Amino acid sequence: MAYAIIRSGGKQYRVAEGDTVRVDLLSGAAGDKIKFDDVLMIGGGDEPKIGKPLLSGASVEAEIIGETKGDKLVVFKFRKRKRSRRKAGHRQHFTSVKITKVQG
Repeated sequence: MAYAIIRSGGKQYRVAEGDTVRVDLLSGAAGDKIKFDDVLMIGGGDEPKIGKPLLSGASVEAEIIGETKGDKLVVFKFRKRKRSRRKAGHRQHFTSVKITKVQG
């Protein structure tokens, strides 16, 4: 089965056809088709294709499933003997995509 290493939002993901991947927030609504052109590697055949740094002509097509929020992250800063504390947190927004086609 063919797989690809793609880059999205500064991170790299190993994807194959039929996979559901959670990537950083992308613009678009549920059901929209998107195309990842930053393909670093395609493997799964007899000889893997490795880009330097990207593969020309290779792409991965996907469909947006929806948007979700990640778990809450708590950031707590404490300075001893200074009576200083700071507590903050956030929840990261993600987009779930289903990989439909790996070509290259």
